[in-house]
Amino acid sequence: MLAGCTPWPQPLAARWRALGYWEDITLWEMLRRSAERFPAGTAIAYADRTIAYQELVARSEALARHFVALGLRPLDRAVVQIHNVPEFVFAFFGLVRAGVIPVLALPAHRHTELSHFVRHAKARALFVPDVVRGFDYRPLAEELRGECETLAHVFVAGQALDSQVSLGSLRDDAPAEVALPELDPSEVALMLLSGGTTALPKLIPRTHNDYVLNAKASGRVAQIDESSTLLAVLPLGHNYNLASPGILACFAAGAKVVLSTGHDAETVFPLVERHRATIVAAAVPLVTQWLNSEVPRRHDLSSLRIVQNGGARLAPELRRRVREQWHCFPQEIYGTAEGLINMVPLDACDEMVLESSGAPICEHDELRVVDADGNELPDGEAGELLTRGPYTILGYYDAPQINAAAFTADGFYRMGDVVRKQGRYLYTEGRKKDLINRGGEKISSDEVENLVLMHPAVLACCVVGMPDAVFGEKACAFVVLRPGATLDLPQLTTFLIGQRIARFKLPERLEVLGQFPISPAGKILRRDLRERIAEALAGEARTSTQPGNPQ
Repeated sequence: MLAGCTPWPQPLAARWRALGYWEDITLWEMLRRSAERFPAGTAIAYADRTIAYQELVARSEALARHFVALGLRPLDRAVVQIHNVPEFVFAFFGLVRAGVIPVLALPAHRHTELSHFVRHAKARALFVPDVVRGFDYRPLAEELRGECETLAHVFVAGQALDSQVSLGSLRDDAPAEVALPELDPSEVALMLLSGGTTALPKLIPRTHNDYVLNAKASGRVAQIDESSTLLAVLPLGHNYNLASPGILACFAAGAKVVLSTGHDAETVFPLVERHRATIVAAAVPLVTQWLNSEVPRRHDLSSLRIVQNGGARLAPELRRRVREQWHCFPQEIYGTAEGLINMVPLDACDEMVLESSGAPICEHDELRVVDADGNELPDGEAGELLTRGPYTILGYYDAPQINAAAFTADGFYRMGDVVRKQGRYLYTEGRKKDLINRGGEKISSDEVENLVLMHPAVLACCVVGMPDAVFGEKACAFVVLRPGATLDLPQLTTFLIGQRIARFKLPERLEVLGQFPISPAGKILRRDLRERIAEALAGEARTSTQPGNPQ
């Protein structure tokens, strides 16, 4: 296995093969088999382009030969930052076929993050767009090439600068004499990024065997088959949209993937109608915006079976509205790029559909819920989730100190999430850091947010801890209001008391925003909100102690 990665112990690898979880096929072979079954079937639709499975395979293999001819070798790393266009898919599978490991960045990343990825991965190539939403990625790519000694190649989806290579120029004249390598299904296939909401992301190595399982198992829970059409809205380089179930589950089944050029309702719902989409994968901020838009009502959504939510828990009230307004299944997905994926099955009971975060997609996913001392807790009690299984990594890339803290001695990954377990179903209560400690009383941000969202004036809500000299922390509610609505703290307090919430859980400050800060993966940046309220409190404290101000 690639140096710097934690290999699977041979007895464990043998077990996953014996149980049939590891098929010993590569991601490339998974795609090739679908192309054999559905050669003329549409794999990708984008704008006015349609790309059949046989064309996807041919173009990707041609790129692989070009990459090898240009000097890229098996186990080299390449940072890929292409937005949601077909060139992302061609480049991804071209690199995979060449044995080069794509390190998947997101379109919103800039110099700080990209420099970290390139240096840490010792990447030899960088893949970028030309200009997207007014930002030109090409000068940044050249700056990085000048700073990072391993970075030899810059490939551009679009028009390249003189020193760069346009992917479009490589498609049709692949050197046939270039031999492509044999691929090992047990080797690292790609690297994903950890969440990165509190620090620079870590690199997550995924092997062909575990990632084929990840895609296929999650695809089965969503009942994806050759008749399915996925509308891909979120970044393709994110684990959720890539393989949980994402585009790879579709390609494994011979389904159609529609690439959206944006995520606003005006873009998304005409595409649902035009392509008869059956699944849309979204996140809390998008679902919230769409539910409060008039646009969906103007379009035929009768083909839509599932709206998936991932990244953060969708409140039960919003799940009800998905079902009532769009007449489709609100499928909650909770997991991690490090491995474990939980999904609510389509035949789950109402309570599970509306309240839970799903169950593991593989029966050999092991779950432990533990207290602060590592003691396993009974069902119903909240604690940190630990997991291991046939597609959960055993270590980050080249990060021994981080691995020592992130994994237990017996190989369980510490998720950092607080959950309750009922049988195989999980109920998330937020990150460990999202539990607010008010003088020893623990407040779940997730619980309070769900109640605040029931207020008719509130469009979106995020509750974070704010520093307090007496209690250590208190709860601050950040809200986005519906157009024309008003809300103050006394009104919110009265409403929440009416919901019979414990008084210690009541937010003690209300901040109204026009919109929330959002991460590249579509998550609300709680860290930014915590910093904002801490800075506001510090500023108020300084003002109150200035001469002439009452103490």
